[in-house]
Amino acid sequence: MSNRTANIIAVFLLIFVFLIAFLSVKNDSLTMDEVAHLPAGYGYLTQKDMRLNPEHPPLIKDLGALPLLFIKNIKFPSEIPAWKSDINGQWNFGRYFLYNTGNPADKMILWGRMPMILILILLGFFIFKWAKELFGNKAGLLALFLFSFSPTLLAHGRLVTTDVGAAAGVTVATYYFLKSLKSPVKKNIIIAGIVFGIAQLLKFSAVLLVPFFGIIGLVWWLKKSGTFLQTIRTGFLVFLIGFLLIWPVYQFHTWNYPKDRQVSDTEFYLKDTPEFIKKPIIFASDKPILRPYALYLTGVSMVFQRVAGGNTTYFLGEVSNIGWRSYFPIVYLIKEPLAFHILTLIALLYAACLVRRSLGGGGAIKNRICVWLRLHFPEFSMLVFVGIYWAVSIQGNLNIGIRHLLPVFPFTILLVSGAVSNLLKEPFLKLKCFLLAFLISWQAVSVISVFPHFLAYFNESVGGPESGYKYVVDSNLDWGQDLKGLKNWVEKNGIDTIYLDYFGGGDPQYYLGTKFSPWWGSRNPKELPKGSYLAVSASF
Repeated sequence: MSNRTANIIAVFLLIFVFLIAFLSVKNDSLTMDEVAHLPAGYGYLTQKDMRLNPEHPPLIKDLGALPLLFIKNIKFPSEIPAWKSDINGQWNFGRYFLYNTGNPADKMILWGRMPMILILILLGFFIFKWAKELFGNKAGLLALFLFSFSPTLLAHGRLVTTDVGAAAGVTVATYYFLKSLKSPVKKNIIIAGIVFGIAQLLKFSAVLLVPFFGIIGLVWWLKKSGTFLQTIRTGFLVFLIGFLLIWPVYQFHTWNYPKDRQVSDTEFYLKDTPEFIKKPIIFASDKPILRPYALYLTGVSMVFQRVAGGNTTYFLGEVSNIGWRSYFPIVYLIKEPLAFHILTLIALLYAACLVRRSLGGGGAIKNRICVWLRLHFPEFSMLVFVGIYWAVSIQGNLNIGIRHLLPVFPFTILLVSGAVSNLLKEPFLKLKCFLLAFLISWQAVSVISVFPHFLAYFNESVGGPESGYKYVVDSNLDWGQDLKGLKNWVEKNGIDTIYLDYFGGGDPQYYLGTKFSPWWGSRNPKELPKGSYLAVSASF
């Protein structure tokens, strides 16, 4: 297949991703995290004040809010307690800002989601580009196809949330870091440093790039004699440039954040943090040069606290905030297409055969490993990150969705595509091609069949989306995205009053008006009038 043909097909696939992402999200109501992220981002850009949602870096929220600057007469309620006096009053502020000020909420939500779809497209482009460079045109197209029909990437790549941004940041940063190791010229090092810094500004989980780059940098040196000082220099400069980039971005976001307010907020956020971490951050919180880094480190600390503390959620008939070690493996198995799991299994078996063949050859094992690393260092690097990220995720207590695994998705797709494409040769080439065509067609049909409800996708092993609630909820199934769908159903059926226990970022009163009557789990069922309608979010 020629480069031109591969590139044309890739363009059509990326256009398809853009269209299906847009068409599937344009009628979705606000999800839970978006009600914090989008208003916070607008506050950052217009007020230069990051008092809201410091537990996530600002860049995704800035990008989401950027189109809102072109909507005229948006009112910013800086007089309400959620902004003036509450500590991180993100939830109350977000709902008030969107739904209680006369602002065009639906227009703001849709416009805010457009940059997220562009980030999704950028990630798809890099997956295609990297797979093509490593394994050839066919592997590039296979990787892009698997990306284009990933229900989790499609679901979360449309929302003003940080998870797909994190996946893009990790992928692109790794691509350019490996490029800087291979060719440590000034241009490559500067680009790698900038992209590393951007990754840190997309999601705090990207801090795992620090030990990851350290590990692969060490292995790079070990496999090539005489490159120790150059490897150290490259890694140091990449980290230096990246962490220097954090300063001007956070400086902008603390420009109008009162110093005394930042100190008191930080003291509250870090009250349960060890003293040796807390004291330096609080000390730096009102120092003009150090304030940006103090706010950045406050956010990092908050994330570590949350991962350790967990979040109350439902999993396989149990409710807990401690977390389950089996959570992410099981959720991954039931939330991703079975066809992709079969391709992954084929790739693993193929890799196992290659390892066995390599270990059984002549020469010392150490030499054969070194030869393999020289020939397949990008694949080794991806495996290292996947291993690190899976280990950290399984050990953590924050079990609220497969979206937290998204940073490993691009590498998994790349590795599977590379292995499968290498298998497409004699013997049995026609049979292999038929099997591959069947599997990717199955995946495409399975995913498209749930359109536009990609967030609620579950594979056939558990009965599809209809049975998903039996296993997991929250952002795996019901994140509040179908409140507008409920409104349409109420109007279609001529219902005058509906009791609603809602989990999500939307405002039932805004969409249902006088037809909405609040309900909550602890309310006495006898209070529900006979013959009335009750809707309860699946996450409850």
